Amino acid sequence: MTDTLVTGAQVAPAKPATRPARPHFSSGPCAKPPGWDAAKLNVEVLGRSHRSKLGKTRLQYCIDLMRELLRLPDTHRIGIVPGSDTGAFEMAMWTMLGARPVTTLAWESFGEGWVTDAAKQLKLDPNVIRADYGQLPDLAQVDFSHDVLFTWNGTTSGVRVPNGDWIAADREGLTFADATSAVFAYDLPWDKIDVATFSWQKVLGGEGAHGVLILGPRAVERLETYTPAWPLPKVFRLVSKGKLAEGVFKGETINTPSMLAVEDAIFALEWAKSVGGAAGLIARSDANAAALDRIVAARDWLGHLAPDPASRSKTSVCLTVAGADEAFIKTMAGLLEKEGAAFDVAGYRDAPAGLRIWCGATVDAADIEALGPWLDWAYSAAKASN
Repeated sequence: MTDTLVTGAQVAPAKPATRPARPHFSSGPCAKPPGWDAAKLNVEVLGRSHRSKLGKTRLQYCIDLMRELLRLPDTHRIGIVPGSDTGAFEMAMWTMLGARPVTTLAWESFGEGWVTDAAKQLKLDPNVIRADYGQLPDLAQVDFSHDVLFTWNGTTSGVRVPNGDWIAADREGLTFADATSAVFAYDLPWDKIDVATFSWQKVLGGEGAHGVLILGPRAVERLETYTPAWPLPKVFRLVSKGKLAEGVFKGETINTPSMLAVEDAIFALEWAKSVGGAAGLIARSDANAAALDRIVAARDWLGHLAPDPASRSKTSVCLTVAGADEAFIKTMAGLLEKEGAAFDVAGYRDAPAGLRIWCGATVDAADIEALGPWLDWAYSAAKASN
C-alpha cells in the first residue's frame, strides 16, 4: 500500500522510500561533521580553568588549527571572542570605526544590521549601498578611501561577493568582512581583508556563543593609533596602554569561554584536516551546491533566489517556490520535519518566502540528493492540504 495524503480531489504522491541519513540542513547552527559523537570529545579540560596551562594550550591549539585550515598568513592574528559572529563584528566596529568615512554594503538582513549599528548606534552617517534580496550591489561604487563593511556570503539571501577582485589593493580604508558562512567554503584573499569575523556554528558545525576575530596588520595599526570617541565595554577592549592586547590572540580570552564548545570546534577542525583541509572542505561544499543545483534545474516550481551563479552562495542556498507564501513554506517545512526528512529548511524570517538549504562541508552530498524527492512530496502535500 502506498502512503498518500488525500484532500478532496487532490492526492499527494507516495512518500519517498529513502530519507537523508542526516536530515540537518539548518543554516546555523549547522550540521555536525560526519561521525560526530559527544563521547568523542576530549573532556580533560572540563572543570579546569581556561587560564590553566592545559586550558591555554587547548585554546592555542584551536587557534593554530584555524590558521592552518584557513591558510592564514602569519601577518594576521586570530582571537576567540564572546558573542558569536555578531559580537566579533561589533567588537571590530566599536573599536576601529570613526577614523575615516564609512561605506556599508547591504543585500540581506545581517548587512542591514551593520548599517543600523553604524548609523543609529555609532552615528557615523555611513554611505549605504543596497541591493534587494537575491541581488548584489554595484561593487564598482565602493570608495576605498572609506572603511568598508560587508558580508562575504549573505546567509539570509544566498548572495555572495564573487571574489576579492573588486577590493582595491591600494585602499586607504579598512575592509571589514562578515565571513561567517564563507570561511572554510571559499578560498578567501587575505591580502584584501583587514578584519574578518565568523562563528564555529556555521561551516564547521560547531557550537554557538563564541566568535572568531581575525585582524590583518592594517587593522592592528588602526587599533594602536586611533581611540574612538565613545566608551568601550570591557568585552570589546582589544588595546592596553596603546598596544594590542596580544594575549587575546594567543588563547587568553577576554571573558570565560566554554571549553566544551572549544573542544567541539577542535573536533570539527581535526575532522576538516582528515578530509583534505581547506581544499577538501571547499570541494565538499561545491559538491553539495552542485547536487542542489541539479535538483532545482529538474523542477519548474523551484528556483534560486540568487539568479546569477557568479554571486550565488555555495553554503546558504536560498530557493524560491512557485506561488508560495510564508504559510505555504511553513507547511512544507513542517511536513518535512515531521517525517524526519529535513530539519529547519524554511527561509529566514526577513527574507522572501522560500526554502534555505545549507550546503556547507559538514553536509553529505548523498543527503542533498536524497532530499530532492522529499521536496517533491512536501510541495505536493502542501498544495493538497490548501
